[in-house]
Amino acid sequence: FGDLMATACDLAGVAVPPGTDSISFLPTLRGRPQDQKKHEYLYWEFYERGSAQAVRWGNWKAVRKPMFSGPIELYDVARDPGEKYDLSRKTEIVNRMRALMNQAHVEHPNWKVPAPQPAGEKKR
Repeated sequence: FGDLMATACDLAGVAVPPGTDSISFLPTLRGRPQDQKKHEYLYWEFYERGSAQAVRWGNWKAVRKPMFSGPIELYDVARDPGEKYDLSRKTEIVNRMRALMNQAHVEHPNWKVPAPQPAGEKKR
């Protein structure tokens, strides 16, 4: 979704605003995938249901629930698109994914990470 800004700017023939983390996907839309620039990795945060972080780097996808403190699950989505087999024993890759999660997270006053709920306690 974030790449829509750069794509719209590319279509309009204007510069992308400075500081925007966005890459135009116009080359792909025009049938020139060889010209397509790509992000090094993709990162998501979820604040619902106790929070989670996810990062995609190459064929690897890592998910950490809750944010910052939970265990990291690791999947090879090329071989396991249903994310059934946790490969978190691959500590070198897990450490890389943890570093990407920590690098990508940006504090924001409108998006506070929820406090962990004690086990067995339901949120009201």
